[in-house]
Amino acid sequence: MKFISDILFWISSGLLVPVVVLLIYFFGRSLLLLGSFFGQYLSMRKESAIEAEQLAEGKSVAAAYARLVIENRQSQARMEHLLAEYETYCEKELSLPNTLIKMGPMLGLMGTLIPMGPALVGLSTGDIATMAYNMQVAFATTVIGLFAAGIGFVTKQARQRWYKKSLNDLTYLVDLQQEGGEKA
Repeated sequence: MKFISDILFWISSGLLVPVVVLLIYFFGRSLLLLGSFFGQYLSMRKESAIEAEQLAEGKSVAAAYARLVIENRQSQARMEHLLAEYETYCEKELSLPNTLIKMGPMLGLMGTLIPMGPALVGLSTGDIATMAYNMQVAFATTVIGLFAAGIGFVTKQARQRWYKKSLNDLTYLVDLQQEGGEKA
C-alpha cells in the first residue's frame, strides 16, 4: 500500500508545475480578455443608441453581418445561413470566458491541494520554512484561479447580453427583409 501511495504522491507532485504554468497562462489570458472586453464595451456604448433598422451603419461584427443580410436579401437560405454564422461567431467568442470560468477554479483547487501534502510533511517534521513556502504556493494558486474565473464570469455575462441583443436585431432585420421581398 505504501508503494501505491508513493506513486500517487509522485504523480500529484509532478502535476504542480503544469498546474502553475496553466494558471499563469490563464491569468495572462484573463488580462487580455479584460482589455478586449473594455474596448468592446466602449464601442458598444457608441452603438447602443442605434435602432435595429440602422444596425448596418455601425462598425461592430453584428453590423458587418447586417450589411451582408441586406446584400443577400434575395436569398432566404443565405440570410438564415448568415444568422447561423453569427451565432457560431458568438459561441466562439464566449468560449474563452467559459474556459476560464471552469478551468480557473479547477486548477486553483489542484494548485491548493498539491502543495498541502508537502506542507503537512514539513509541519510533522518541524520544517516550518517548507510548510510556509508550500502554503504560500497553495494560497497563491487559489487566488489566481479565482481571479481568472471571475474575469471570465463578468465578461461572459456582459457579452452574452450584447450578443443576444445583436442576434435579436439581426433576426428582426432578416424578418424585415423577408417582408419586403414578399411585398415586391
